[in-house]
Amino acid sequence: MQISSRFTIAVHVLTCVHVLDGQMLLNSETIAGSVGVNPVVVRNIFRQLKKAGLIVVQRGGNGGVKLARKLEDITLFDVYRAVDSVADGQLFHFHENPNAACPVGRNIHHVMDGRLEEIQDAMEQKMAQMTLADVVADTEALIEQQNTIAG
Repeated sequence: MQISSRFTIAVHVLTCVHVLDGQMLLNSETIAGSVGVNPVVVRNIFRQLKKAGLIVVQRGGNGGVKLARKLEDITLFDVYRAVDSVADGQLFHFHENPNAACPVGRNIHHVMDGRLEEIQDAMEQKMAQMTLADVVADTEALIEQQNTIAG
């Protein structure tokens, strides 16, 4: 099981959009430099975040990206849904061909399905309690701490 890196990239992108706003033009190239990925990856994330109503993309020379909502109104679950689109109960991929002739193989799917859904639900509920404001506050605190040490 692994959630796609699109989720952490999207959180990174959104954090950049807020923290670096006003310091530089926030487009796919500059944000890709922070994330350490190809700008095409960031543009794809932009499309997903825009479709989910989390960002506004402005075209042109003075364009860039802005948050469409307040930080405290964007949860990690919102971001997760925007970019990963894991369907209910589909976070875990169950192995395809358990041996029906084996007593364990015949029953493991039935035994595990409910548990796996419960785990996914718990994870999603926890994500819904965490906001982008939390991530930005922690990021800004670390930046301030590093600037104090360096200066």
